[in-house]
Amino acid sequence: MSVKLRMMRIGRRHRPFFRINAIDSRTPRDGRILEKLGHYDPIEKDQAKQIVLNTERVKYWLDKGAIPSDTVSEILLRLGIKHKYAEVKDARRSRARSIARGKGKFFTKAEKIAAEKSVEAEQEKAKADAEAKTKAEADAKAKADAKAEADAKAEADTKAQAEAKEVKEETKVEAKPEPEVKTETKAEAKTEEKAEPEAKPKAEAKEVKEKGEVEARPESKVETETKAEAKTEEKAEVKAEAEAEVKAETEDKSKAEAADQAEEKKEEPDSKEKTDKSDEN
Repeated sequence: MSVKLRMMRIGRRHRPFFRINAIDSRTPRDGRILEKLGHYDPIEKDQAKQIVLNTERVKYWLDKGAIPSDTVSEILLRLGIKHKYAEVKDARRSRARSIARGKGKFFTKAEKIAAEKSVEAEQEKAKADAEAKTKAEADAKAKADAKAEADAKAEADTKAQAEAKEVKEETKVEAKPEPEVKTETKAEAKTEEKAEPEAKPKAEAKEVKEKGEVEARPESKVETETKAEAKTEEKAEVKAEAEAEVKAETEDKSKAEAADQAEEKKEEPDSKEKTDKSDEN
């Protein structure tokens, strides 16, 4: 018969409590026990009171070839009780771990979770590095573009200023002082205001000639006054001649109208006589 060291749950619901027993391997979980070796209370807060074990009887059963369960084996190791089954189990686990790693597989679920977390961390780090790199490149490009735009703007401004300066200098060189136009005297202004636009081409030619003489080199004050008086007299004569001509034309026109009316009056009795004769007939 083979003996096993295993636990038996005897606590109520939500209050676990385990007994550590030496039991026949063929006996069911709640079957007959061979010997009570201690108990395990996981809810107890005091670590010293969680595990109560008779170490002498445990060693006795281990020497007799009793095989502890995995949980009981961990409890014994926590209490410092070493046994060959734990060493064999560790050897088997290390061998299985080396085989799994040789095949590129994970031995436990914890190793798998840790590997996945490390891969995710590396991916996040690579992603963050790539984003930082792209951001730095974009910032550098934006700075370069802004600098190039500022340089181009400054160059355009300097060029525009230089062109404006050249144009200003050219205009200064090309500009010539225009001769001052002498204003007419008050007497000439008055005579021009009195002159009528109905003067004939002769009068216009005389005015043009007189204006040309006025625009000539300035003379002394006395000469200008005498010339102004002469010009006013001439203009008055021209005006009188123009009025006389207009009056003569109007008189000729009125005479012609009177002659036409007289002829019409002569023709009227002749036509009346003809009509009377035609009535008598």
